[in-house]
Amino acid sequence: MLLRLAPWVMIALLTAPLAAGLLMVLLPAFGYLPVLGGDTFHLEAWQALWARAGLHRSILLSYFSGLITTLVALFIVVLFLAANQGTWLDRAIRRMVSPLLAIPHAAVAFGLAFLIAPSGLLVRWLSPGLTGWERPPDLLIVNDPLGLALMAGLVLKEVPFLLLMSLAALAQLHPERRVTLARSLGYAPGIAWLKCVFPALYPLIRLPVYAVIAYATSVVDMALILGPTLPPTLSVSIITWFNDPDLNRRFMASAGAVLQLGVTLAALLTWWLGEQAVKHLSQRWLVSGSRLSGSAAIAFGGRALLSTVTLLAISALAGLTLFSVAGFWRFPDALPGTFTLDHWQRILPSVTTPLINTLSIGLTATMIAAFLVVATLEHAARHHLPARRAQWLLYLPLIVPQVAFLFGLVVAAESVGIRPQHALVVAAHLLFVVPYLYLSLSEAYRRLDPRWVQVALSLGVPPWRAFWQIRLPLLLAPLLTACAVSLAVSIGQYLPTLLLGGGRVPTITTEAVAMASGGNRRLIAVLALLQALLPFIGFSLALLIPRLVWAKRRQMRGAA
Repeated sequence: MLLRLAPWVMIALLTAPLAAGLLMVLLPAFGYLPVLGGDTFHLEAWQALWARAGLHRSILLSYFSGLITTLVALFIVVLFLAANQGTWLDRAIRRMVSPLLAIPHAAVAFGLAFLIAPSGLLVRWLSPGLTGWERPPDLLIVNDPLGLALMAGLVLKEVPFLLLMSLAALAQLHPERRVTLARSLGYAPGIAWLKCVFPALYPLIRLPVYAVIAYATSVVDMALILGPTLPPTLSVSIITWFNDPDLNRRFMASAGAVLQLGVTLAALLTWWLGEQAVKHLSQRWLVSGSRLSGSAAIAFGGRALLSTVTLLAISALAGLTLFSVAGFWRFPDALPGTFTLDHWQRILPSVTTPLINTLSIGLTATMIAAFLVVATLEHAARHHLPARRAQWLLYLPLIVPQVAFLFGLVVAAESVGIRPQHALVVAAHLLFVVPYLYLSLSEAYRRLDPRWVQVALSLGVPPWRAFWQIRLPLLLAPLLTACAVSLAVSIGQYLPTLLLGGGRVPTITTEAVAMASGGNRRLIAVLALLQALLPFIGFSLALLIPRLVWAKRRQMRGAA
């Protein structure tokens, strides 16, 4: 009975808050919010919105940053997979993809900002020998008006996500067989992969690609750190209006949230039209018989681009570490003159509460999500349900912009007398933790050899005992990895924590982003490192625990 209910509970958990949030954004956008005196429908909020200076530029920034980020990230992932199937680089990157995905967005943004800023690590390492600069150059690199720094930060984060989704989908396609067959006809490996594997792979990763577009068009925390300021992106403007002391601005903020939804939908429609154009134009190339043309560029580009992204992400973390222990550091010295732990000692006593909140929210949301997802997958395994049934529902909270429905969720909660609180933040995190946990675990769950459980059942073991003593131990490693990914997702949530907590539930992420404007660079580095350290501990435990559990029974080690 419990297993039968689990899928429905999960669907309700993902769709009901979304529907309520969207409804409670639409009504104030058209003037109806009785608690603030809006008793009739009108368009005053929209008139005030369109009168805002710089609105058109904000819309264009959000629209193009979403499309360009997704295009670059997908290009890097596809080129890497085409060039490196079965190589040592492929195996190394596969091991690193989950830890890279786990680094929170804000931590990556801070690390990149410290790396590329005029007084950042890259300029210091090149100066004065190659640049001649004795002082930081007067260049606007971070917060540049075109949003290039923001797009670079988003690419660093979205490449691991798309790579993880692609690797999970590839398991269903047997790419080695397809490539071997094409190579027997004389095709170069990269060309063989692009012609025989990618056309089958893309439909399987279309929803994750759409999720990347939606996130990149509406991101808030990274835009606050790396994005333009005059004007900012549309999502950042909406946050400003929503937090305005003048409560009448809530109507305009709601109209802005609906506009953000429209911008994201426009970007998704543009991408879909692009898909159709590429599909039509690539037909001739697919059947042209071209076997070697471009294979060298694919091999070089595939290795160079993803290696660069990985190196930048690692350098960003190294930069955070360096700034967090830097004492006096004169420009253009490549390294600090002195090292100190004063910044850690200054900030650690003040972040005890945010640390406790971060862990308690993350662990609670992860445990609830793990219970629901495992029950849903077990139900599907026992009844042999198809893998892709209703899977698109999982992507709804990822495809609908956070800023478009979280405001409405706050209004809906306040309308029924639920004040911002810890439990509400946990509920909001579940919207994003459940999809990631399901996507991380589902493939390993389905690929587990069913004969293990069938043998147990044939020996008279009840189904529940076969689950606890056979299936769950065999799935321990992927389950703990999926939980580590979910914990990292929860730790990185900025907007749900800020809005559903009403600013009264501080976490490491909200504290770090709050310090972004004008804060001490060294203290920011400490907070960003703490934010990245928590998921790292989670992943370390996810690797260590299965090794300890299976230490004396290596031949019975479970699914990877």
